[in-house]
Amino acid sequence: MSSLLVFPGQGAQQPGMLHRLPRETVVEASDVLGEDALLLDSAEALKSTRAVQLCLLIAGVAASRQLQEPADYVAGLSIGAYPAAVVAGALGFSDALHLVSLRGELMQQAYPQGYGMTAIIGLDLSTVEQLLAQVHSVETPVYLANINADNQVVIAGSDDAMKAVAQLAKGHGAGLAKRLAVSVPSHCPLLDAPAKTLAEAFATVTLKTPTMGYLSGSRARPIVNLEALRDDLAFNMCRVVDWRGTVQSAYERGVRLQIELPPGAVLTGLARRVFEQGTVIAFDGARLDTLQALLREEGSRQP
Repeated sequence: MSSLLVFPGQGAQQPGMLHRLPRETVVEASDVLGEDALLLDSAEALKSTRAVQLCLLIAGVAASRQLQEPADYVAGLSIGAYPAAVVAGALGFSDALHLVSLRGELMQQAYPQGYGMTAIIGLDLSTVEQLLAQVHSVETPVYLANINADNQVVIAGSDDAMKAVAQLAKGHGAGLAKRLAVSVPSHCPLLDAPAKTLAEAFATVTLKTPTMGYLSGSRARPIVNLEALRDDLAFNMCRVVDWRGTVQSAYERGVRLQIELPPGAVLTGLARRVFEQGTVIAFDGARLDTLQALLREEGSRQP
């Protein structure tokens, strides 16, 4: 039996989220960034992609340090891959802060307005792909971005194109088509150029072999090779997220305990559809000693 820590992506952010964390990690982040990290989590500040992504990185690392007990695997959805890589020992926290700061700025500058992401619930993947093909054009770009579950996907593109797909989706029986709290069109070719710029910054960063299994949210499989890991982190902003496949891959590898790091519990709900056995729990709302005991117990079951 194995354990997995998962880290949420953009859209999970909450005002005040850093103020609920242990002070040590927030102070460390402030020192590295040269600014007060506690100013990043106000409702106004969280309108910035850079602030959102830094908050998610800091929150994931801070909460993981509280757990103290190691897990067997880590995985992150989009920006969540960065705290996952830090916790796995592959990427230094200081380097991650600088890279995520740049990542957020690049994404924000590429599409300052008029673009974003929309979740579609209640339709299968093939149906959504057919609807995307009906709407997508040079003037109305829209793409598949996330495969979250069998009947839950996320699309990315221009506001007008997403509205058109959402209307078609509702006409085909979708239960919900909801614009997400994400102001950039992530996980599609619209972000190819920013990803290449981020990859150039990554070239100077030292990575280490992960001490835990690092599951790629894009490839839905473990990555050990350092150049493949560098590529995965730099380019995940423009690649489709296969979260359904990632969780399934973890379960097939014997994972029976998934803990979702702050903020929120969206990934916990998605995992329950895959975990026929085992425990799926979110850090938020759980007792710390309970989470530590679950990790110890799962670790003691190792053959």
